[in-house]
Amino acid sequence: MNTIYIDPRLEALSTFVMDLDLCQVRLYNNASFPWVMLIPNTKVIEIVDLSEVDQQTLMKEICLTSSVMRQLYNPKKLNVASLGNAVPQMHVHVVARYEKDGAWPRPVWYSGVESAYTPDEMAKQIVSIKNMFEQLKM
Repeated sequence: MNTIYIDPRLEALSTFVMDLDLCQVRLYNNASFPWVMLIPNTKVIEIVDLSEVDQQTLMKEICLTSSVMRQLYNPKKLNVASLGNAVPQMHVHVVARYEKDGAWPRPVWYSGVESAYTPDEMAKQIVSIKNMFEQLKM
């Protein structure tokens, strides 16, 4: 695992899954939505602050992560966003959405729809996500 700085708010809201070439993959601690974050292993605030090579790597990792989420969760829509209004450290959310989820069609942020993973559910999600990354990276 790469040792990178993660804003304490991001760390409190998520759980480590794995490292990619540029980003750490973290599972968002809200079981209401299949939701992961990508956090680059470099201190930047905006995508344009990354080197050109890192921008390309980030895009590849966003696409790979999106494919993982599609394969695992078969969503109606994927929400991919880097907002950073509350936490300026650069991070990208990838959220699987469904017409029947509790926030549809509104954004998941501050939707009031939130449930906690049990430790077993969390462990199962992490294993599933890691396994799908491994399958798709081959």
